[in-house]
Amino acid sequence: MQAVQVHEHGGPEVLKIVDLPEPTPGPGEVLCRVLAVSVNHLDLWVRRGMPGMPLPLPMIPGCDGTGEVVELGDGVTSFKVGDRVVLEPGYSSGASAHDLAGNDHLSSDYRIRGEHSDGLDCELVVMPERHLTLLPEGLDPVAAAALPLVFLTAWGMVISRAELKAGETVLVLGGASGVGSAAIQIAKDLGARVVATAGSDEKLALVKELGADHAIDHRDEAWPKAVRTALEGGACDVVVEHVGPATWEGSMRCLARNGRLVTCGGTTGSKVTLLLPHLFIKNISVLGSTMGPRSALAPIFERAASGIFKPVLDHALPLSEVQTAHELLEARKVNGKLVLLPGS
Repeated sequence: MQAVQVHEHGGPEVLKIVDLPEPTPGPGEVLCRVLAVSVNHLDLWVRRGMPGMPLPLPMIPGCDGTGEVVELGDGVTSFKVGDRVVLEPGYSSGASAHDLAGNDHLSSDYRIRGEHSDGLDCELVVMPERHLTLLPEGLDPVAAAALPLVFLTAWGMVISRAELKAGETVLVLGGASGVGSAAIQIAKDLGARVVATAGSDEKLALVKELGADHAIDHRDEAWPKAVRTALEGGACDVVVEHVGPATWEGSMRCLARNGRLVTCGGTTGSKVTLLLPHLFIKNISVLGSTMGPRSALAPIFERAASGIFKPVLDHALPLSEVQTAHELLEARKVNGKLVLLPGS
């Protein structure tokens, strides 16, 4: 089968298409044909190399996607050949206290495909039965591949950590990104007022289409003031941050008293500064968040099937064009998500 591999860290040129033996499922495992696999910022970090976090190489990147069941291992009862499934990004043993409490993403043995082990940028993949979810009928598997990782991440941020409530105001940074576009939709479904930032006229139009009440151009250095103006001098109960140093100071200034800033990463760097008086005088909470519980996949895909949540798919590319996909994402020329199509 064809697969993408990273043998050394570097630019998009280190992504190579290789031929590998076809895998076979063992007991409790399912062999799936990969129908579509999304491209995430995590893929960029894996390819470049994470400082202080050595990764096993060679590595097949690709965290999440959709597939079709082609063979069942002994003992598999939840699926049949021909079923279309969600290829879940995270996995754990299922035995920890966090697992048993429904918070598998907090388990010490929680791992992500395409980062800690081979991922889904390939034609065929073997997955444990318990890490597959049946894809609801009527959902296009190519578009649906854009959903799992970003919606799980946004769910973890907005619902699990920030505990956003109906009637509150949330600011979503980078609202046209994968996580940003998911956060807008989750917040609107909760009944919140949403302010979203974006960096082009096309992206500003997209965040409005997704339901944002106000769209703010973050290319303007005065964007925090524009947020306040849009809210008629008000501030935000929650800020969804995943940009980092480039927006951090402005994000903190947009918070109301008792506000919560929740972050899942930093695409512009890892170091930010905090003014402690600002933090304690306004009673602000800064919350970290990583992924989200797999139990959220069911409500996410139920809402997607009913049209409440919409995958934001920029476009799909053949797996052979993985280098181009990485270049586009790094250049911020993507609205929502890119998806790769193995076998095309």
